[in-house]
Amino acid sequence: MIVVTGIGIVSALGIGVEENFNSLKSSKCGLGKVSNFQTNHDVPVGELKFTNEELKAKLGIPSRRKYSRTSLLGMLAAKEALENANISSGRVGLISATSVGGMDITERIYPNMLEAGSLSEIVRHDSADSTLCIAKYLNIKDFTTTISTACSSSANAIMLGCRMLNMGLLDYVVVGGTDALCKFTLNGFKSLRILDDKECRPFCNTRAGLNLGEGAAYLVLERESEKPNYGKVLGYANANDATHQTATSDEGEGAYRSMKNALAKASLTPSDIDYINVHGTATGNNDLSEGNAIKRIFTENVPHFSSTKAFTGHCLAAAGSIEAVFSLLSIKYGAIFPNLNFSEPIEHELIPHSEYSENNEINTVMSNSFGFGGNCSTLIFGK
Repeated sequence: MIVVTGIGIVSALGIGVEENFNSLKSSKCGLGKVSNFQTNHDVPVGELKFTNEELKAKLGIPSRRKYSRTSLLGMLAAKEALENANISSGRVGLISATSVGGMDITERIYPNMLEAGSLSEIVRHDSADSTLCIAKYLNIKDFTTTISTACSSSANAIMLGCRMLNMGLLDYVVVGGTDALCKFTLNGFKSLRILDDKECRPFCNTRAGLNLGEGAAYLVLERESEKPNYGKVLGYANANDATHQTATSDEGEGAYRSMKNALAKASLTPSDIDYINVHGTATGNNDLSEGNAIKRIFTENVPHFSSTKAFTGHCLAAAGSIEAVFSLLSIKYGAIFPNLNFSEPIEHELIPHSEYSENNEINTVMSNSFGFGGNCSTLIFGK
């Protein structure tokens, strides 16, 4: 059995597990206007209100050092996870996910990239650079790799970490993802016409699109021991909807298969799930598709569910690990987090949990993460 002995998170709700949990408990939304770069788009985003220089200071990194914002966010979250895991000597790996990599640096230097000295910074562009920067900062040397499967990336990082531990290839593994807001992402999603000009409304009939976010979250996994832990990884699965480059099928075939196969791996039935942290992007396609898949799995006995993306925005590659941290906090505190901004149910009459509640009997939580290309992933955590 794989257990989670450390968690760390950075999001628009704040830096660290405590700040994020307190914001969730008080229904404090992290969405606001872009402040870290110039844009013509006046849309809500989930932005961490610290500059790169301020993040470096928090990490104890000299100002002259060049790092992408993606790397800095990842360093903060992974550092917290390792510190509270208190691991002993052994083989330690890092599996980190990202989708935008160092794009924030690339778009900043692009206008003058042919000038002397500018090209040296473009080495920070690729996805693997953020992984290597995090590994070097934390002195992780035994194994590193990077996963990029759009919005399911960090959920898949968690899966790979579990597999490597079960195969005896590592003793501890830091798994998760990091992504920073940048012009490229904001412009790209705007061109797809799926950004809402207001705060998003997941699983609501008035939904009109998503809000983007940035952040990072990491879990420290190890094989079960006597150490205190946040929970167990009971099951996981990845499936592909194979329907469209950006949309999923109306019946949610990929989501259905990932949930069904995760339950099978965990040797659980649908009735064993106490709470679902849904992918819930607040787009017309996703919520209908995911809702249909949930109805197919749980029929008339759908457990409590909610999307936390109205708190943080959609953090792309980091979404799966951010919501994995929220799922583990749900188990620890018996908490069900509110689905903000909900007013009326969508077509299949699924009604999300809309108020924060604590001290519930939460033994198992399912967390869904679905990405472009039809890449659908489901994680199941247990007490």
